[in-house]
Amino acid sequence: MKAARAGVAVRAQGRERRRGESDFVRGFVASACLSAFQDSAGELAAGQFRRVLRHGLQGGAALTAGTRAAVDLRRGDYTGALVAAAAGAAGVLLIEKLLGDAVSPAKEDRNG
Repeated sequence: MKAARAGVAVRAQGRERRRGESDFVRGFVASACLSAFQDSAGELAAGQFRRVLRHGLQGGAALTAGTRAAVDLRRGDYTGALVAAAAGAAGVLLIEKLLGDAVSPAKEDRNG
């Protein structure tokens, strides 16, 4: 009986791992599509590709972290949920720092 339960647990972990991988792809594609077609009706300019890539990666990281946090909350693992949310936020921030648009002084004056 214990072996059957262990087999079920292993299969469930495998499904969750595959689901986590597909969550990133779902978030990436959805966010990239939204980013690609917002504020531009025509073709993507070369500079916009970086923005689309950044938004796609951030969307994938955010959706993966949110999904992981939801699973942990369902299990009652509040620490795991907090760690997942913090890791997702750190991932989004890191991607922003690495691929973010450089703010020109003219833009900074208007925004600040």
